[in-house]
Amino acid sequence: MDKILRINMSGSSGPEIKTEPLGPYAGLGGRAMTSTVVAKEVPPTCHALGADNKLVIAPGLLSGSAAAMSGRISVGCKSPLTGGIKEANSGGQPSQMIARLGYAAIILEGAPKDDTLYKVMINKDGATIKPDNSLKMLGNYDLVDKIKAEFGEKVSCISIGQAGEMKLGAASVAFTDMEQRPTRHAGRGGVGAVMGSKGIKVIVIDDAGTAMRPPKDPEKFKAANKEFVAGLRKHPVTGQGLPTYGTNVLTNVVNEAGAYPTRNFKTGQFEGAAKISGEAQAELENSRGGEGSATHGCHRGCVIRCSGTFYDKNGRFVTKQPEYETVWAHGGNCGIDDLDAIARIDRMDDDFGLDTIEMGATIAVAMDAGLAKFGDAEGAIRLLEEVGKGTPLGRILGSGAAVTGRVFGIERVPVVKGQSMPAYDPRAVKGMGVTYATTTMGADHTAGYAVTANLLGVGGSVDPLSPKGQIELSRNLQIATAAIDATGMCLFIAFAILDQPETFQSLIDLINGFTGANLTADDVTALGKTILKQERNFNAAAGFTKAHDRLPDYLLKEALPPHNVTFDVSDKELDEVFNF
Repeated sequence: MDKILRINMSGSSGPEIKTEPLGPYAGLGGRAMTSTVVAKEVPPTCHALGADNKLVIAPGLLSGSAAAMSGRISVGCKSPLTGGIKEANSGGQPSQMIARLGYAAIILEGAPKDDTLYKVMINKDGATIKPDNSLKMLGNYDLVDKIKAEFGEKVSCISIGQAGEMKLGAASVAFTDMEQRPTRHAGRGGVGAVMGSKGIKVIVIDDAGTAMRPPKDPEKFKAANKEFVAGLRKHPVTGQGLPTYGTNVLTNVVNEAGAYPTRNFKTGQFEGAAKISGEAQAELENSRGGEGSATHGCHRGCVIRCSGTFYDKNGRFVTKQPEYETVWAHGGNCGIDDLDAIARIDRMDDDFGLDTIEMGATIAVAMDAGLAKFGDAEGAIRLLEEVGKGTPLGRILGSGAAVTGRVFGIERVPVVKGQSMPAYDPRAVKGMGVTYATTTMGADHTAGYAVTANLLGVGGSVDPLSPKGQIELSRNLQIATAAIDATGMCLFIAFAILDQPETFQSLIDLINGFTGANLTADDVTALGKTILKQERNFNAAAGFTKAHDRLPDYLLKEALPPHNVTFDVSDKELDEVFNF
């Protein structure tokens, strides 16, 4: 990856495309690339949907190579949801393909002069951009079908649905999977709205005629990759639990721990959890059968294979296997215990181009406001249909939980910096509470996944109900996560590298074998710290202070059953997270 593709929508005679050398961005990938470009080129106080914001799409440092698990992609910008810096992460095929085409980043900038919609085509000969208003207000599934008819069965797509065109705060960017389905999403922070503000509906990637990116030291790389894969396969989480039951294996675990946010974060246990658990989901998928039913990868080169494919009772494809956060958001958080209904909602989110976490949290807030009843799956579906139609109510809901709560006068709105909390109640998993409060991204479980030590005993053990040890836990995980996000590696490798020092070393050897560098564990830590410092500096310039690194007041006052605990990590301690 030796170049950047820059698409300026404010060109004097229309959109302009140019390819440029990496310059100051040499050696960067994934989140390191997106956050560095945003920090250097985007005015922190700009309007997130204005011409001065930029959308940066970057494969990881190892993407496009034979390295296992290296096909994740980062999407960065100033977030219209949080007002701060954002990196949203996704699987799918585009990361590997963009990297093999030689691009370390695609940067969308400026703003179109009118409401014309564009499609971008990138292949080994370069990139072109063309107006195509026939794509307006298509859902991601119909859009991809249309692109396949035009460009064939081997391209991949990066696209937005109706929500992105409407520039809604919950809008995602979709990435097609190995079957050319728009099931993988950079969901969080409203990145789809920023793509919509640039007037770009879809980016089509064709890597025909390209080859796998070669390592600098093939023998070292091959040996490290083999050891790395062996480490992933021997760990009980990455080698057994996730492949067998998917990410939804966590439902019973978190519910039994009393940390499963239920009916808009009112209690920590859901009586219907067993009906929507990973075990129940795997049993249902296996009984229905179908290609890739209960075990499937989100991109080529994935060896954990924690995803799957959900078919209805008649054997028709519905969606990818709904992930844990999606099942929680549209399930327990809304009082719904029907996997078929949850899968249908997941399909709608993907089609409209919406973050499932944000929409599940929003619908629960709407249920608290009386727009539907908890447990009413059809009511939830009707609310989501409003978003797809773009009605006034739909636009409110599609703007996320914070906006919906303000409109309907609801206090219990589980957001930090305007972004909804995921599927772990911070009162009962306090390390996650620290991450939610302090991450640069708004409430985000992937920013520092303290569930590892709080509930799973991975990388040590820290009592989830006590404030002790949570600051250090979250701090270390946030640093490590930022570095992993830069490589293009799946975050789930963290389970193995936290428990198995030899697997962590094989990851470092893998990076060194590929790049020709001589990194140490300390260098990886330094990279994570550098990324976080850039992000923190951007947010400070955008107006964020330590007062924004806080959870909603009700979580400090309202005890969560069954443990009857509040979030009691002090403000003073929260302010120490980034004291590196």
